[in-house]
Amino acid sequence: MNNRQLFLQHIAQTSPAPIGIEMVKAAGIHLWDVNGKEYVDMISGFSVCNIGHSHPKVVKAVQEQAAAYMHLIVYGEFIESPQTTYAKLLTDHLPASLNCVYFTNSGTEATEGAMKLAKRVTGRSKIIGFNKGYHGSTQGALSVMGDEYWRNAFRPLLPDVYHYDYNSWEVIEIIDSTTACVIMETVQAESGINAPSKEWIQAIRQKCNEHCVLLILDEIQAGFGRTGSLWAFEQFSIVPDILLLGKALGGGMPLGAFIASQKLMSTLTHDPVLGHITTFGGHPVSCAAGKAALEVLLAGEYISNAKRKEKILAEHLVHPTIISYRSFGLWMSLQFSSDELNRAIIHQCIQNGLVTDWFLFASDRMRIAPPLIISDEELKQVCTTLLKSIDEAENLLQNA
Repeated sequence: MNNRQLFLQHIAQTSPAPIGIEMVKAAGIHLWDVNGKEYVDMISGFSVCNIGHSHPKVVKAVQEQAAAYMHLIVYGEFIESPQTTYAKLLTDHLPASLNCVYFTNSGTEATEGAMKLAKRVTGRSKIIGFNKGYHGSTQGALSVMGDEYWRNAFRPLLPDVYHYDYNSWEVIEIIDSTTACVIMETVQAESGINAPSKEWIQAIRQKCNEHCVLLILDEIQAGFGRTGSLWAFEQFSIVPDILLLGKALGGGMPLGAFIASQKLMSTLTHDPVLGHITTFGGHPVSCAAGKAALEVLLAGEYISNAKRKEKILAEHLVHPTIISYRSFGLWMSLQFSSDELNRAIIHQCIQNGLVTDWFLFASDRMRIAPPLIISDEELKQVCTTLLKSIDEAENLLQNA
């Protein structure tokens, strides 16, 4: 059997129609398949590869740490310098109240840990989430996911979880002294890049303060410069009680984290002891990779250039078929008249060497989130190819 047959037969499938390209190499903004065809990664491995693929400094960090040691013992027992030095680097670039890092394997696991922490700290069970919000797909994270289509097949889920519209003032009145936490993406990703009003998100922060409710901000996709600041919440002049990170956190390796104050996090150490535990969370190779990637990001002008590159996309992606677009930094969604047309355009983009995709809660929108290292000229060329793909897809559908 060839690799495609092995993939379909032995790898658990998540959809009836995977992209199904056999990739053999990745570097910078590019991917190469088994036939030598080159692609531009226009979604950064779903916001993982913010500094591109296989950055030499990240590769070196991985190799050196793998040669020194990999897994030693369950998380939290031995002192491992990849964890401590990365946690220090992260907290050096966060507000003073976010000074304690719990590393996990993924963003979904960060969500799970944060929900447990909120319940442990407050002694409450009520959780408020948002429609079209995405925080992962394990059962706890699925409970706070904001779309019944994705939740329904797996009920019963966590009780005492309530969903409200993002940017709706109704939710402000619902937050009260029975609420453990409000969990939300600083900028919603899977609804097609949906940013809140500054007044609204600040009102949520204020209401949480009034009732000792923990505010959990999910920046698993929005973090690490994607929005034009290191953390998206900086642009709204608020600070969460718990911050969720993942995706770009590991520099291409699997890694997640929830970050809070040491005072809050210490509640997981007693009654019961080992209030949250993981075997591979904070894997030393992943932490070494993530630290190297963040150092590269901070040393360059990639974050400060994100807003300027956002304008390049807005200026060049003009086409009568594009109904609307939403963007926040180097992160954009393009809306088309139907999900059928969107998927046809996405397919044509891939044929033309651009890897892109749709959004979970907005199947009529195309995802654009290239590595932050992409140059202006590369970005303009991508726009030209994308517009060409729109024309070709429309012609194919009309002649079908």
